[in-house]
Amino acid sequence: MADEGLQDAAVLLMSLGEAEAAEVFKHLSPKEVQKLGEAIARTKGITRDRVDSVVQKFTDLAASQSLLVADSGDYVRNVLRRALGDDKATLLIDRILQGGDVSGIESLKWMDALSVAELLRSEHPQIVAAIMVHLDVDHASEILKLFTERQRNEVMLRIATMEGIQPTALKDLNEVLFQVLQGTDKVRKSSLGGVKAAAEMINLMGANVEGTVIESIRGHDPDLAQKIMDKMFVFDDLIKLDNKAIQTVLKEVASDTLISALKGAQPELKEKILSNMSSRAAETLREDLESRGPMRLSEVEAQQKEILKTVRRLADEGQIVVGGGGADDAMV
Repeated sequence: MADEGLQDAAVLLMSLGEAEAAEVFKHLSPKEVQKLGEAIARTKGITRDRVDSVVQKFTDLAASQSLLVADSGDYVRNVLRRALGDDKATLLIDRILQGGDVSGIESLKWMDALSVAELLRSEHPQIVAAIMVHLDVDHASEILKLFTERQRNEVMLRIATMEGIQPTALKDLNEVLFQVLQGTDKVRKSSLGGVKAAAEMINLMGANVEGTVIESIRGHDPDLAQKIMDKMFVFDDLIKLDNKAIQTVLKEVASDTLISALKGAQPELKEKILSNMSSRAAETLREDLESRGPMRLSEVEAQQKEILKTVRRLADEGQIVVGGGGADDAMV
């Protein structure tokens, strides 16, 4: 969009109201959402004449709605959340309202794992690690699974030993990532990376990849490998949850997901799950498990991962407490 057209679009959307503007945002690309969101956030003190002029330019029918909102910051927050949902909106809101650049790493969050893996495949493992810790752990995990075993292991080692990131370090990717944190030299480093982040990513990689990553890290630093394993929480660890936590998790999990996931579970875990269900529900689940034919291991693991995501979300929200691999190591 040209600068004048961008400003006109911002004024027009602010005149429409949140619900109508959100419908427009749904049809824009991430880059367009970013530019338009920034323009709205910068728009202050527009006169009624300016609004009427813009509305007239786009459509006479919208003239009656040409009233600006009082707080453009709140407006852009609400519009983005309506249009994109909380998760995607959160990726943009802070940087938009701070006037920052949301290209680069933020745009990677909207790309599929294969595209990101191809983009980063030739980058240094330290650079890849710095980017991975900015992504959602499930997204990062899918990307890392697409790397070669050697590169994946090198990246995971750096993630696990990372204590923080200076924003200026990310500028090494400025040709590809458009100087992601340009102008933030003085910002204190973010508390990203570390043992917990590495454990969460490895959790989602699947048993085969998980073993090679851990063994590679163990070869470099046995203590670090043990710390990561202590933080990991795998599907069979659900048996460590108390009954109340199991019941909370079951409320959030679809029955078909649970049936598929339990196909690969230990008998003790199956019984614990069943004992925390009503008699009728438990009987139905037993019948479904018996009638469900053979399943691919990859499909079973995929459903187990979905349940693990639910467990982590509930733990992050403080609704349940889960333990790591170590007896004295618990996290909320």
